[in-house]
Parts: sequence; structure tokens; C-alpha cells
Amino acid sequence: MAKLIYKYFGPSLADVALSENGATLKFSLPKDFNDPYELFLTVDFKADPGALACYQEVIGEIPQLPTTCFSSSPAISPMWAHYGLNVTGFVVEFNEELLTEAFPDAQFGDLTYRDSANEGLTEMLYRVHVIKKPRYTYFLQGGVFHAAYYTKTSAWAYELERRMIVEGKDVRAAANLLLLDVPANCVTAIVAGARAEPNLVDVLKKRAVDFGCDFYQMQIGKTQIAPFFLDAEGFTHIFDGEAIVPAENSCEKCNEPLEADQEQCSWCMITEEHRTEAAAGNVYRILDRMGALDGYIESMNEITEKYNKSRARS
Repeated sequence: MAKLIYKYFGPSLADVALSENGATLKFSLPKDFNDPYELFLTVDFKADPGALACYQEVIGEIPQLPTTCFSSSPAISPMWAHYGLNVTGFVVEFNEELLTEAFPDAQFGDLTYRDSANEGLTEMLYRVHVIKKPRYTYFLQGGVFHAAYYTKTSAWAYELERRMIVEGKDVRAAANLLLLDVPANCVTAIVAGARAEPNLVDVLKKRAVDFGCDFYQMQIGKTQIAPFFLDAEGFTHIFDGEAIVPAENSCEKCNEPLEADQEQCSWCMITEEHRTEAAAGNVYRILDRMGALDGYIESMNEITEKYNKSRARS
């Protein structure tokens, strides 16, 4: 199965990122990455000063190649919150094999997440520094390049990031940006956010038709923390870890994915009898009818305050 990768966008970028002819991706150079500590994860920068001087000599500056970031999943809530502007934006699904065909010199790789420098590269640095064999310099340069481009601190692990690196000749400069124009056939799906405005949804649906790709709208369910997706016909889909696929079963009322033996989710199964019983057993309602609710809450607030103060002292 072809590898699918996902790019998150805010709602204002629809006309910029998607045209009739295909998608446009913004690329950055390593010096402009949003995590300034990425380059700390090559070798141990607390090493012997002589070894660090050797590092400067044989490595110099990291080659500045245009790079863009994807995710391996369209169902990451923090990504929707941040890059998708609180699920008002959209996600574009790309076929990596087709991207490679369009840009043969491109390199792809998953990021490794760690909070310390690579021990193997640090050891290789000391070999370069002490033994000085050319092959060690060769191995160090290759290892440092890979670590610089494909390593981030573990705080970013939720992104499930995969990067695409291209040659400078592949991108075009526009208003201080580096842009890559991607053929429409590389786009295999467009996903609107759950809170996307109707006019944006219409634009994204049209682009999906133009590209001949799938369209989905993300949905926020009521019984699970993972989002699900409805296609253009309203059928339920889920992300299975590799692709957006049809759900085996879904709630007949709200479309949320369900276990195979269920017809409705728990929320949709609530009846008026359930609500009446819950209201009758609500002790706050009983206290309110007795005129004792305010006094009860006030007394509980006092008890809670005293407890918190005693905990703070201990």
C-alpha cells in the first residue's frame, strides 16, 4: 500500500494551498525551523573543546535544503488545534510515491524524537578528532546531516512528523517564501475540519472534484477521543493508522463508529424515561426545592478551602 502523508492548514490558506492545477507547499530552511533546539541533537555539545573545534572544521554549517513537514496521521487533535486553527481548517492527504515520481530528487524520512545527542555520532566525532581517518569524517558528515534534518525533541512527538527535503531548484521564491507546486494527482484526499465554515467546505469539495480525489469532513464524536470522518455521501470512515478507511459499523443516528454488535451509541440511546429518572434522582434538585442548595454549596466550599489550606501547610 502506498504511504499516505498529511499536511494541516488553517482556513485562510485554502486558496493559497489548493488551486485548480494542484497543491502548493511552503518549504523552510533548517535555520528557520520552528524548534531552535533541533541542531542540538547531532553530537554532544558539552564535549571536549578540541573535539568541538574539530566538529566545526569538518561539519561547518548544516547544508540549507528546502524542507517541509507532514504528519503520518490526519487524526491528531493538537495538530488540528494548532495548524488547523481549532479544527476550522483542513488537511490534505498526499501519496508519497506519487510525490517521489514528481520530484525524483526528494528525500523523505520519519522524525526520531529524543532529548539527548546521538551517542554514536559523538563517538564518531572523537574518532575523527583522534584517529583522523577520512572514512570517519565521511560517516560523521552523513550522520550529522541525517540527525539535523530528522531529529526533534520528544516534546514534539505527538506530531508523528515525516519530512520532505528537496533541492533548491525544485522550489520557487515568492514574497520571501519557498514554494513547491505539486501536481493534482499527488493529492488523494482533502479533509475539512469539524468546525470549518460552510463556504470553506464548499471550496474544499470543489477542489476534491477538480483533483479527482476523496473528500471527508472530520467529526468530533461523543463517546471517544479519536475523531472520525464522513465522506461526501455521509458514510462513516476512521483512520486505521495507515489510511482513512470505511468504518465497519456506525451509529444509525449520529454516524459515530461503533463496535460490530451495536446499532446506536450510548448517547443516542438515551430516552425520555432515562432523563426523567435522572432528574428525579438529582439530589441538587431536591436540595433546591427545599431551599437548602445555596447553604449546602457554601458549607462545602468552606470545607474544601480548609482542606486545601491544610494540605498546603503539610
